[in-house]
Amino acid sequence: MYPYRYHRPATVSDAGEMLAEGEDARPLAGGMSLIPVMKHRLAAPTDLVDLGSLGDLVGIAAEPGVLAIGAMTPHATVAVSGTVKEAIPAVAALAGGIGDPLVRNRGTIGGSLANNDPAACYPSAVLALGAEIVTNRRGIAASDFFTGMFETALEPGEMIVEVRFPIPAAASYRKFPNPASRFSIVGVFLARFADGAVSVAVTGAGPCVFRIEAFERALAATFNPEALTGLSVPPDGLTGDLHGSAAYRAHLIKVLTEDAVAECG
Repeated sequence: MYPYRYHRPATVSDAGEMLAEGEDARPLAGGMSLIPVMKHRLAAPTDLVDLGSLGDLVGIAAEPGVLAIGAMTPHATVAVSGTVKEAIPAVAALAGGIGDPLVRNRGTIGGSLANNDPAACYPSAVLALGAEIVTNRRGIAASDFFTGMFETALEPGEMIVEVRFPIPAAASYRKFPNPASRFSIVGVFLARFADGAVSVAVTGAGPCVFRIEAFERALAATFNPEALTGLSVPPDGLTGDLHGSAAYRAHLIKVLTEDAVAECG
């Protein structure tokens, strides 16, 4: 690691000030991504602002039509939460399939979203459900938050405080995991809303989470797996690596979407 200054703020306001004042300050949530990158000297922040003592950022609450999850809430807590299972069971299932027990107990929803790994699970839920990412400065719509590989709309000194998920009529997360890392080779989050609208968001298959509008239109008209007959995902622009070609991932997207529809049906 390169040298850095360590800060442990007492309040969210203090954390925001420390992040704004540092030359290259980074918030430290669970550290599941940032610490390994620093160990390999691929990142050299001048300051680390540890959010671990900010109890205000931990918690889960169901409000009328909305599930709110604090940014520092660990994946393991989301996975077993009765509130989450009642409001959006697919989000609890998604959290329970992230990584291994160490990652689930240390990693946080806010850290995952701020890092925006192209194979992370949570971005698909946030985008499909049209969640709002609340920061210490503003609220950011999911459609505006993810801007590219490991890139988000967060500005210097800005950190995630809470994620607010609209509660759908039904939802499902289907994932084809890497057997070693448990990251998504392809993950599909499908949400169906009370007005009949359908949203399909994909992770693991490209440089950033994305939606498939052709699938959404077909499923909004007829919500069953057969509605996708004749439709396909072009492999152009999708990820191809030792785990699967772009064409393979394109095929998986459709298969997992059909499985998600069947689960919701």
